[in-house]
Amino acid sequence: MSENDDRRTWTQQRRFEFLEWKMFWENRVIRSDLESTFGISTPQASVDLRNYRETAPGNLEPTARGYKPSPKFKPRFLIPSADRLLLQLRAALSGVIPKSDLWFREVPPVEVAPDIARSVSPECLRQLLMAMRERVALEIRYHALTGARRRAIAPHALAFDGHRWHVRAWCCDKEDFRDFVLSRIDEIGDMKPIQFDPEHDIEWATKIMLRLRPHRGLSPEQIKVIELDYGMVDGRLDLEMRASLAFYFIRRINLDVAESKQLSPERLQIELENFETVMAQIQEAKERTRELVRKER
Repeated sequence: MSENDDRRTWTQQRRFEFLEWKMFWENRVIRSDLESTFGISTPQASVDLRNYRETAPGNLEPTARGYKPSPKFKPRFLIPSADRLLLQLRAALSGVIPKSDLWFREVPPVEVAPDIARSVSPECLRQLLMAMRERVALEIRYHALTGARRRAIAPHALAFDGHRWHVRAWCCDKEDFRDFVLSRIDEIGDMKPIQFDPEHDIEWATKIMLRLRPHRGLSPEQIKVIELDYGMVDGRLDLEMRASLAFYFIRRINLDVAESKQLSPERLQIELENFETVMAQIQEAKERTRELVRKER
């Protein structure tokens, strides 16, 4: 970033990013786009367009109604991301963000299969976050499949497993670090002091590499499709994640049943090349945590 970019205000940077977004995704921009999106006057919108053209000369070409990207258009303030745009569309359709947060003049036709919502109480999350900051324990009522019971936990992190949000916490009753599904907590009691060290949660601290490949039961043509679908390089996709989340990831996409007859290769599509190594690393992290806890006690 240049010295001029450093001096430019955040609001102006944001409007320049907007101009490039419109040019990249909609192939045009007009002055009223700036006015309606940012609530600015016509003179201010004109100033923004002039300043942008001075800052990124040659990026815009004038048209009868506005501007379009030139053949040599190169974004300076926008990092184009299809993933980000698709996530925003999904969030808008799901009601997570208002559609006004999208910068489309007209939102393209799009539909999203509904998620099965897991309700999390804002008050519950607020108190968990407070306990994380204060490094204290809370008494909660937790609903497991075996029934509801009260537990004392000291939360230190949040984690999303692809379907559900968990709080990673020291379980005072079991004297171990465990995951608690947020939607299964319906009561929270008072805070209380506790001695625990989040750094002893080795399963959380340990990063492991999962090596994914197309399922060996697929045909060569099918393997090529899967490699393209997942953006594999040389037939592999390496994913790094915390050991505490690897278990959920493996189960969610059936990597633990790759050698069984329960699902066809066409349904499985991918398999975990280093399954045994990953499971051993997860177990080793658990054992290291238990050893640290024993030494502390």
